[in-house]
Amino acid sequence: MKRSSLACLLAVWLVAEAADAADGGALDGFRHRVLVSTDIGGTDPDDFQSMVHLLLYADVVDLEGLVSSPFGPGRKQHILEVLDLYERDFPHLRNQSGGYPEPAALRRITKQGAVESHGAAGYGRPTEGSRWIIESARRKDARPLHVLVWGGIDDLAQALHDGPDILPKLRVYFIGGPNKMWSVDAYHYIEQHHRKLWMIEANSTYRGWFVGGNQTGEWGNAAFVSSHLGGRGALGSYFAALLGGRIKMGDSPSVGYLLRGTPGDPAQPGWGGRFVRMWDGRRTVFDRLTTEADKVEAFGTVEFAIPLPEGMRREHTTKVVFDGRIPAAVVNDGRRLRFRFSPRDAKVWTYVLESDCAGLNGKTGKFTAEPAREERTRRISTAHPNWWIDDPSPEAAEGIHPGAKSVNRWREEFLRDFAGRARRCAGPERR
Repeated sequence: MKRSSLACLLAVWLVAEAADAADGGALDGFRHRVLVSTDIGGTDPDDFQSMVHLLLYADVVDLEGLVSSPFGPGRKQHILEVLDLYERDFPHLRNQSGGYPEPAALRRITKQGAVESHGAAGYGRPTEGSRWIIESARRKDARPLHVLVWGGIDDLAQALHDGPDILPKLRVYFIGGPNKMWSVDAYHYIEQHHRKLWMIEANSTYRGWFVGGNQTGEWGNAAFVSSHLGGRGALGSYFAALLGGRIKMGDSPSVGYLLRGTPGDPAQPGWGGRFVRMWDGRRTVFDRLTTEADKVEAFGTVEFAIPLPEGMRREHTTKVVFDGRIPAAVVNDGRRLRFRFSPRDAKVWTYVLESDCAGLNGKTGKFTAEPAREERTRRISTAHPNWWIDDPSPEAAEGIHPGAKSVNRWREEFLRDFAGRARRCAGPERR
């Protein structure tokens, strides 16, 4: 790289760092640039709830992108359907705050991302969504671009592959856990090749939005919906009809992180949680099929590099399925069979190999995922200086969910504020 390019990259980084240092929460008047990558319409309907929540706060942030990055059937159209509801409520919202963006403007920044995994490499062909991430990050703006990843991380991986110069401008909040499990290869690519990325990897902290905290009276997951959302305009009524009228919106902590707290410092408390620096040793590699006695880290990465059995050739096809439903991308490099997985829960995981090679077909294995041991969590990663993760300390856990108490301690505050936002959707007679 030429010296001039290095100087430009350093200048961008320093400007972004300076912007971070001055940042506070959006509800305190700090306007953050926001791009959301969502699997709305895919395997989990809670993204619809989180999209409603996001739109009700669209007057205090600068929304620059809504990217459909689905698992399964989710598509850009599902975002547009929620925007249709937003348009119906828009006159009431605009009467309450002139900062709400025009529905047409939001439709223009809605893009389609990858609809399938890019495979073991973690990247493949550019998508409309990945191109938009690059275009947004390259805009001349001293503020960083906050990329909130609610689903697969494939489009972000593609953007970093195609436009690595954008890395210093990005601040990523990744709702990991099951999303990491489904997009483990894209995650692995980012973790190995873009190690300086500023990233919050929330594998379980996000559960504090709907697990624990003050659940009494109107603050219960069902009671809140019936008390504060039902009948509150098109968006409120739509929310109330989802998930049996109960709160989940597990992606909303990424928005809450920007609303109240110190977004430039994940170690500080706020509505989106408090995090610690990532530690080393989260990836385990096996050169054989495993048994229940083999231990790996929950939310870490498990890699298999199994020597090919006698008689297996490159043209043989093999599929690996974990727990009977989660496929892994398999690579036969001529010497070994390679595939990855990320266990989202601490439990015994099983897998089976289906192959047209007799030496592999029907082979099975197991391994046990456990919480990270305390001595490991002290080994802070020097290779990933800007990577943050769930607080593993027992006092931050809500039951089996590390870090969740750092979110649910604010439950009454963020729900009370959300209720006030929902009232904006209705006419004066319903407020």
